[in-house]
Amino acid sequence: MATKQKSTFDVLNEIDVSKYVKQKGQFTYLSWAWAVRELLKVAPDATWEVHEYNSSIGESGEFITAPFMQTTLGVFVKVTLTVGGIPRTQVHPVLDNRNKPIPNPNAFEINTSIQRCLAKAIALHGLGLYIFAGEDLPVVKLLSEEQKEELLKLAKSIDFKTHKSVQAKIKQEAINESNYDAAVNKLEQMVKYIKENS
Repeated sequence: MATKQKSTFDVLNEIDVSKYVKQKGQFTYLSWAWAVRELLKVAPDATWEVHEYNSSIGESGEFITAPFMQTTLGVFVKVTLTVGGIPRTQVHPVLDNRNKPIPNPNAFEINTSIQRCLAKAIALHGLGLYIFAGEDLPVVKLLSEEQKEELLKLAKSIDFKTHKSVQAKIKQEAINESNYDAAVNKLEQMVKYIKENS
């Protein structure tokens, strides 16, 4: 029986983002640059749009197009991220480092809010969604016995120290289903290096 292929949401939702979050006061932030990189590894055709608005400025009332919307409640930015043909939109207020609205933000503060908004739009597609929901880490899928054996065999062919290190990481579940391929690739590169230089 054929196994059902995972959706992009499921793949992104299983990635452990805990090493890439930053704590600022009581608030947790996911690094937007890391989130974009991980998203594009899984969905290289993903696209996003920073919405623009017509605003009047100055006493003349001249209209400009800007990537933010000024309201009586504050300044807002909006990003729509499309992954696999599915658009998801996030609206984010322009906030200071205490998460308080900034009445007259500068360009840097607006840009920072756009990047936070993008990270949250990525979360709507699965990556790090549990952070914003205040949930615990996602359930880590453990390695199969065959995967453990393959890793240990590769590590043993390098040296005793590497074998012990990989063994410990497997026991601590530091190597799991989400980073298994990367671990195998790293060990294979080490084996190749040793063969080429011996």
